[in-house]
Amino acid sequence: MSAKPAPDFSLPATGSQTVSLASLRGRKVVIYFYPKDNTPGCTNETRDFAALHAEFEAAGCTIFGVSRDSLKSHENFKAKLELPFELISDPEEAACEAFGVMKLKNMYGKQVRGIERSTFLIDADGSIAREWRGVKVPGHAAEVLAAVQAL
Repeated sequence: MSAKPAPDFSLPATGSQTVSLASLRGRKVVIYFYPKDNTPGCTNETRDFAALHAEFEAAGCTIFGVSRDSLKSHENFKAKLELPFELISDPEEAACEAFGVMKLKNMYGKQVRGIERSTFLIDADGSIAREWRGVKVPGHAAEVLAAVQAL
């Protein structure tokens, strides 16, 4: 099975950065898509990735969180959790659509469009080496780290 190229994007991120996948070739990249800043599941998932950040770095891997929240919301979330990595703002859903993470979900009996919690591991060649969709938070960051270390 050949890995498929990761869709490129160029989006604003915290720390006054613009992140494009093409500029990260040569490094492994983990991009995790999450529904919303400051919600319990997203906070736990983000904390889990932050706790393992040093191990991801040691494995030559950069981490980014992506949601549709504004940069201002992301900056506050990053500061609150003291995150060692950047959060990408995708209000127009460019990356969300490119990676196919937008889904119809039931919320309080209503159908709403939202981000399905998903993680993508992109290898140094810019191909998707592994993907996780419909992620359950407990243990997920450690599972992703193991996949990065095995790459």
